[in-house]
Amino acid sequence: MSATTNGASVSVWMDTAEVPSYPPLPGDIDADVCVIGAGLAGLTTAYLLAREGRSVAVIDALGIGAGETGRTTAHLFPPDEWYVFIEDKFGAANARLVADSYARAIDLVESISSQENIDCEFERLDGYLYALPGNGFKDLEKEYHSATRAGVPVELLPGVSGLAFDTGPAVRYPNQAQFHPLKYLAGLARAIERHGGKIYGGTHAHRVRGDRQQQTVSTDHGDIRARAVVLATHTPFNDRVVMHTKQAGYRTYVVGMRVPRGAVPRILLWDTGDPYYYVRLETPDPALDHDILVVGGADHKTGHDDHPEHRYDEIERWTREHFPQVEAVAYRWSGEVMEPSDGLPYLGRNPMDDDNVYLITGDSGNGMTHCTIGAMLVTDLIAGRDNPWKDLYDPSRKPVHGMADFASEQAKVMARYGEWLTGGDVDSVQEIAAGEGAVVRDGLRKIAVYRDAQGGLHAVSAKCTHLGCAVHWNSAERSWDCPCHASRFDIEGNVLHGPAPEPLEKIDLAPDGAPPPRSPRAGTRGRNAR
Repeated sequence: MSATTNGASVSVWMDTAEVPSYPPLPGDIDADVCVIGAGLAGLTTAYLLAREGRSVAVIDALGIGAGETGRTTAHLFPPDEWYVFIEDKFGAANARLVADSYARAIDLVESISSQENIDCEFERLDGYLYALPGNGFKDLEKEYHSATRAGVPVELLPGVSGLAFDTGPAVRYPNQAQFHPLKYLAGLARAIERHGGKIYGGTHAHRVRGDRQQQTVSTDHGDIRARAVVLATHTPFNDRVVMHTKQAGYRTYVVGMRVPRGAVPRILLWDTGDPYYYVRLETPDPALDHDILVVGGADHKTGHDDHPEHRYDEIERWTREHFPQVEAVAYRWSGEVMEPSDGLPYLGRNPMDDDNVYLITGDSGNGMTHCTIGAMLVTDLIAGRDNPWKDLYDPSRKPVHGMADFASEQAKVMARYGEWLTGGDVDSVQEIAAGEGAVVRDGLRKIAVYRDAQGGLHAVSAKCTHLGCAVHWNSAERSWDCPCHASRFDIEGNVLHGPAPEPLEKIDLAPDGAPPPRSPRAGTRGRNAR
């Protein structure tokens, strides 16, 4: 199992893979490229660059796959934005570029798995998008025609065969894929080392600064001087505003249930409903008589549901209704999805830096595909090669498409700052049960308090270190989540997910749970010390 994670839940991937751990950065070093983030985006980029002979240093605050890669459902299938909407927003030529990038991403994962002998359960499968009877058949017809114009060899079917329920009309996308993401990362890490790359765990990057000749990444263990820097941290931490007004963080939930071997066809499946669901099979042990049916969905804005456990129940209920073969629940986990304002990821040069800082973010519901596309694109840019997808995925593009949703999203974020004028979740820490957290008001500030199983209190400032929103408790992952820009922190205030660059301020409580007395000077600065 991975040594570190960014939440309390455990995915089937964490439970069935041995992921190598690496020591922290030993001190100041030099490299051609510093990659920040050891998930799929970071390690794929590092591998491609190291394979070309560049010296690469990878750092991660937690460790290999400890972020969102270990929490995905690890499918490689068509864009969840659908080709019909991509064609409508970006034009037919760009829809063809999207289709090309998706196909080449799957090919790359397959090629690397084969060339590096990575046993990651890579498997080509058919994918099916379906609409229940009476729900959106005209949209599926449009999707079929748009995908066809994009060069995707799709097929329009009356339904998906082999299932226990009538799906209604469906579009079949042949030659899609799935894999075990953490087994793949473990193999990538070993391949990076064979090609001369260096990987450092437990190394938190605080700042990136420099010019076109050299960037310096400041960490808690030393500086890395590099000609180029790749921010593969799911969402960038070095930019306080610009990129975070172009995307929003969502929590997504997954239930893994045992199902008899062979009872469900080996396909990828997702629907057009609201809420929507997506389905795949995992075989954790070929010697056993069962598979794990992996079903995801029930998304919500990060920090907008303090007790989201009911979402697991909703997914389980839907699964039992549609797949009566399922047996016991084996896994429940959640992950983070960054939704871009116009539906396409942000891959390429960081608009806020010189030409040698690069981003891979805005993964939407296709993280494994977008991370791989981003790694290919960024590698080309660093190598000085042209890339046909450069303009399409450019992080500096304006959110022309989806402006209404973009404006609405920003208005909702601004409204969240009004929470500093409201009371706490509870009136006193005595009301917080063991294993739970709550925000308590203390004068002009708010304190985020967690009570552990032994009754001990863990208190931190509720003020997110990104742009100052008040964090909310997430009981499913035992974390403090920011409802504005999706930063997440553990019970000690350590950063689990950006864009927050620093941990929450720790606060010492008296034995009775009362906050320490504050000096008159501190009281006059309450607006900045919340």
